[in-house]
Amino acid sequence: MLPKALEDAINALSMLPGVGPRTAERYAYYLFKANSKISDSISEALAELHKGVKSCPVTFALIGADEEYSPFYTDPTRDKTTVLVVEEPLDIYAIEQTKSFKGTYHVLGGAVSPIDGITPEQLHIGELIKRVNDDNVKEVIIATNPSVEGESTALLLEKMLHEQNPNLKLTRLARGLPLGVDLSYADQITLSAALENRTDL
Repeated sequence: MLPKALEDAINALSMLPGVGPRTAERYAYYLFKANSKISDSISEALAELHKGVKSCPVTFALIGADEEYSPFYTDPTRDKTTVLVVEEPLDIYAIEQTKSFKGTYHVLGGAVSPIDGITPEQLHIGELIKRVNDDNVKEVIIATNPSVEGESTALLLEKMLHEQNPNLKLTRLARGLPLGVDLSYADQITLSAALENRTDL
């Protein structure tokens, strides 16, 4: 029914997560109607994506193809003895926006999920243990997502890190009620976490 070029664009866009057939159609038709410079700019950026980005061999944060290590690791003002562990590279930027953390990062590359076929061996856990030893790390902050997979991964990290170094300080990001939320609107998991992480006044 549609011209092949437009169908190809729709099929390609529908491969993106969260983009269904109707959304893909709207995107493709918008790009067709818009100035061709927009499509050219997007296609050029995508063509350079894999060539211009790689992972830091120490932190596994995203870096430019011309960089050797992540600036989060090489910056002399960063405290290498404190490592914050996240699941994915983009999680780093959420933490950085707070301007509250001065340590370094370690990206696991996901969370343990037997259903999805993700085992501990596929994550960067061995490299984290090596970093703890090489950089004389004093504290590891576990910042995995508050999901079943994230919680399982955090428990596994705690066990493996303590086996290697019983004196290592292990902490987790606090979980509980966000500012501005009424108790009546909070879900049970959030309320449970808030009770468990309650603080002294």
